[in-house]
Amino acid sequence: MASLHKGATKELNIILKADVRGSAEAVRASLERLGNEETRVKVIHDATGNVTESDINLAIASNAMIVGFNVRADAAAQRYAADQGVEMHFYTIIYNVIEDVEKKLTGMLEPKFEEHVDGHAEVRAVFKVGKNDVIFGCYVTDGQIVRNSTARVQRGGNVVFTGRINSLRRFKDDVREVASGYECGIGLENFSDVKEGDIIETFSIVQV
Repeated sequence: MASLHKGATKELNIILKADVRGSAEAVRASLERLGNEETRVKVIHDATGNVTESDINLAIASNAMIVGFNVRADAAAQRYAADQGVEMHFYTIIYNVIEDVEKKLTGMLEPKFEEHVDGHAEVRAVFKVGKNDVIFGCYVTDGQIVRNSTARVQRGGNVVFTGRINSLRRFKDDVREVASGYECGIGLENFSDVKEGDIIETFSIVQV
């Protein structure tokens, strides 16, 4: 099955078959303009005529997908491609070729992740609940605080803890989230050494 090759720039290998030489040249030129600094298309072979078993063997050897334009593959070639896991696509409109290959390039980019800060709460009081549990009385200064989200505790500009919010209360009620401008009680998983004046910052990691 065709895949992008890892390196400074990833390459999607394509074997192109078309009905006439002019079509092959036009499709090849359009394909090789696709991509960016991370991915690009490499047409490793183009020729006229229907897809044959020798084309499939070349696709296997070069880890390529086969693109056919105004051509087909006979039943034997189709069976062989299916048995070998070679990806084949056939088109009659150049725009459809470009659209599908662009989708494949986009879908195979390395995912990128960013940290998104969701909210801040200032610790204004510390309450002991039972023998070991501690609840921090907080005021949400911006954004929102959500139960089970990831949080870091900041003290004097330094991060002293990163972990999960496992308890969130409004008065005596357990709640899912608390918005900016409201007070709440926060409990952190496996951490109780919070002091008045600490800032609890919640964040999430999102794929972009």
